[in-house]
Amino acid sequence: MVVAVRVVADDDLREERTVHEILTIDTSTLGDRSYLAHDGTVALVVDPQRDIDRILDLAARHRVRIAHVFETHIHNDYVSGGLALAQVTGAEYHVNTEDEVAFDRHPIGDGDVVEVSPHLRVRALATPGHTFTHLSYALHVDGEPVAVFTGGSLLFGSTGRPDLLGPEHTGTLVRHQHASARRLADELPDQTAVLPTHGFGSFCSATETSGDASTIGHEKRSNPALRLAEDDYVEMLLAGLDAYPAYYAHMGVINSAGAPPVDLSLPEMADPAKLRRRIDAGEWVVDLRTRSAFAAGHMVGTLNFGIDGSMATYLGWLIPWGTPVTLLGDTAAEVAEAQRELVRIGIDRPAAAATGGPSAWAAGEELGRFRRAGFSELADAAADDDLVILDVRRRSEWEASHIDGAVHVPLHELLQQLPDLPDGEVWVHCAAGYRATVAASILARAGRQVVAVDDDYANAAGAGLPLSVTSEVPA
Repeated sequence: MVVAVRVVADDDLREERTVHEILTIDTSTLGDRSYLAHDGTVALVVDPQRDIDRILDLAARHRVRIAHVFETHIHNDYVSGGLALAQVTGAEYHVNTEDEVAFDRHPIGDGDVVEVSPHLRVRALATPGHTFTHLSYALHVDGEPVAVFTGGSLLFGSTGRPDLLGPEHTGTLVRHQHASARRLADELPDQTAVLPTHGFGSFCSATETSGDASTIGHEKRSNPALRLAEDDYVEMLLAGLDAYPAYYAHMGVINSAGAPPVDLSLPEMADPAKLRRRIDAGEWVVDLRTRSAFAAGHMVGTLNFGIDGSMATYLGWLIPWGTPVTLLGDTAAEVAEAQRELVRIGIDRPAAAATGGPSAWAAGEELGRFRRAGFSELADAAADDDLVILDVRRRSEWEASHIDGAVHVPLHELLQQLPDLPDGEVWVHCAAGYRATVAASILARAGRQVVAVDDDYANAAGAGLPLSVTSEVPA
């Protein structure tokens, strides 16, 4: 997506040429964006994801040279490709001088200015709140500020969450976040484009964001950080915080050390006997197919994290860190896509892979299966005293609305709470079906009888299920 383009006529050639262009590299599965800005010749990159081939290809298509790479902060939700990108391109790698890192970088701090080209200049602004050392970067074109890369500071209708460094820092960081948002609004013109890294479904967002583009002026009118007094903002934001993925604990460590380049070549292909040995050894053999295909037939003991959903987020959240992963896909392309997703969160090399389908993987073993149903079928079955309704949504979703009598175990806590679940057939639901099927695969692996409710939670009330409602149901 092109965020901002300005063109002027070349009087000699009577053609238009680009003076500046800001391109977005979207990683929708993690809710993040990276940016490449250029003047037609020289480019800068902000907050690159680890699979830097996407950025290199983009620069090549636009025939520009990447000369500078900027990090807004040491990321907690993904492994940065900044160091590798700088090494490959020879670009200067700008990381806050106050960050303790194990690699050479060009230190940068509040007020520092980087002359990217005769047209482009970047000014660093200290915007603590998401982290203590967070920086935003104002992009000036021919002396005028046109955009600000806000990382995890000012988001579309929200801000980055302030609790990732531990509860002992949250109270301080949330107030920093409010002040940082105000600083950006005070120092930049209303027409300045706001270009955050987080906030498109990322768990780094403190509250839900809205929209696909914004400006400083728009945020002044809509963002609680700019509309509420500090104490009111703090109360609102802290009340909205919920759990975040467990793999975040490893990202900052990897990024501070400097992540090595990735290897996206296909892993060793495993035959049925090797797959069974890996399952029996307690390793994670992950079926990437859709939830409907998995429910209809799968190799017993495998887990379903469909590549059609937030596979990396939920796999990384649930897996005991360091457990070997084997990937099963209909095609090698599915396996390759999953590898790319996983390297972004620091799971670098699958132990093995297999393609073809469950009959080939199981090689004569009986396949596992479980039912899929809607909320209307759950309502019909709910009179059975032996039936367990399991809600695996997050705390905030449960508190907004839930089925009376349901057992609440957020998906990320399911492995730990499996032994405590009541006896009986388990009907498991979430908001739309993806998490419910992940949970169903975990339950099936544990030997439980399970039905996956593959339906929109908004249909529960219409099905006649009794609900406890405290506020609007989250989208």
